[in-house]
Amino acid sequence: MLEPAINTRNLEMTDLLRDYVQKKVERLDRYFPSVVECRVDLSVANAKNAKHRQIAQVTIRSKGGTILRAEERSADMLSSIDAAIDKMDRQIARFKGKRHRGRGRAQSAREDMYPLESPGEEEEGPAIVRIKRFQVTPMTPQEAIEQMELLGHDFFVFYNPDSDNIDIVYRRQDGNYGLLEPQFT
Repeated sequence: MLEPAINTRNLEMTDLLRDYVQKKVERLDRYFPSVVECRVDLSVANAKNAKHRQIAQVTIRSKGGTILRAEERSADMLSSIDAAIDKMDRQIARFKGKRHRGRGRAQSAREDMYPLESPGEEEEGPAIVRIKRFQVTPMTPQEAIEQMELLGHDFFVFYNPDSDNIDIVYRRQDGNYGLLEPQFT
């Protein structure tokens, strides 16, 4: 496995913490050897509840373009890391199980996040604070639903070659899924 890219926010990176993350991430390689990128984000948030201040997020991308992400919060950073790695283990097992059952090959978009900064500008109401750019991969709606579930999102944007459009699948409140097919006017 590649060396994980470790990013911190409101937290000092120590050698002990770096070694701990490396040791835990290496364990994922045994179950999911096709990883080409691994990112670990560690941060301390100003939360009201101290049990949710230490945040660990692990994101891996495989050769096939699949992205798996796990995030956990706790009062202790090492506990957050352990919980995020355990969650990632479960996601990998679920992903591998779906592939072996023949439901199709899950693919994903690669996300690059860029914060928007506009110094000196004050706006009223909600503002765009982050932009996500991603590569759109051709897939069926079923494959898009599988990728959405693997990421733990409520919706997923994908290119549908059958309709030659960018479509969106989403999870409905009744537990089913919806498909949005935009039509240009």
